[in-house]
Order: sequence, then structure tokens, then C-alpha cells
Amino acid sequence: MKKLTILLFACSILWIGGCKPSREKSVDRINELERQLFSPESTSFDKGKADSLLTMYSDFLNSFPNDSLAPDYLFKSANLSMNSGDGKTAIDCFDRYITSFPEGEKAAMCLFFKAFVYENLQRNMDKAKETYLLFVEKYPENDFADDAQMALQNLGKSPDQMVREFEARKKADSTRVADSLAAAKGKKKRK
Repeated sequence: MKKLTILLFACSILWIGGCKPSREKSVDRINELERQLFSPESTSFDKGKADSLLTMYSDFLNSFPNDSLAPDYLFKSANLSMNSGDGKTAIDCFDRYITSFPEGEKAAMCLFFKAFVYENLQRNMDKAKETYLLFVEKYPENDFADDAQMALQNLGKSPDQMVREFEARKKADSTRVADSLAAAKGKKKRK
């Protein structure tokens, strides 16, 4: 009876261990699906493959949360979710990256994209403004700081409103230049 118990225990450990995919197998499967989904030969977005890839990223992150590939897969998962139109999942992934890897090379980008998702996918202008402001405060020298400032200026405006404001500024600038030229010409005549 003791031998049977030991044998069953050993088999159950092997079975449990065999069910969990190895890191290398997971990475290989992810790499293959990324190649298929993002290859130059792909003519359209394959939602089924994207969903499968998101599941693979999630499984990897749950199995190997401290792996060196975890930040990269988390960022890719957030971006794929964002580009698939799944704002909630994208924000969850961006938040997880920011929390888990606050000094990670893409932490700033995650915060910027989080604001972008609030603005463009969830249409939550209050959260977008709050997040853009946090980004500008936290990363004033980042390459996206100017983009965040511009987003704040145009938050909630329709494309038509932005075009009208641009044209009004252009007209005002033209008028100012014309007035300056006229004033300079008038000074020359008086001399």
C-alpha cells in the first residue's frame, strides 16, 4: 500500500508538472504567433490570432511574473489590447506595467498611452486630463511631453473645432505679420 501511495504521489507531481508549459515552449509559441500576426504578408488584422496572442501573454505573465520577458510581454499585451479597441484591458495592462516595473524603460510610455486610451477609446475626458497632467508632471523631458501638452489643449474637441482654431490662429498670425510690415514700412517713409 505504501508503494502505491508513493507511486500515485509521484505520478500526480509529474502530471501537474507536465500540464504547465515550459518557459521555452511558451516563448516559442508566442514568437510564432507574433510572426504570423505581424508579418508583412498579413493583409488584414486577425482578431482570432490577436485574442490567442493576448491569452498567451497572460498565461506567460501568470506563470513567469518575474521573468526578464515579463515587462516586454506586458507592454505588448497592453498595446495589442489598445489597438484591438479593448480600452479596459489596455488600461489594466498599462497600470500593471507601471506598478510592477515603475523604473522600466516603457513606464513613461505606458502612462502616456493610458491617457490616450482614456481619451480615445473610453471617451473619459476627466481621466484623460488627469493622466496627461500626471504624465507631464512626472516626465517633463520625455519625447511625448509635447504630445501630452497638445492633447490637453485639444481634449474633447472635435476635428472641426481644431481646424477652425488652427485657421483662426493662422489668420491672426498673418494679420500680425502684415501689421508689422506696414509699421516698418511707415517708419522708413518718415525718415
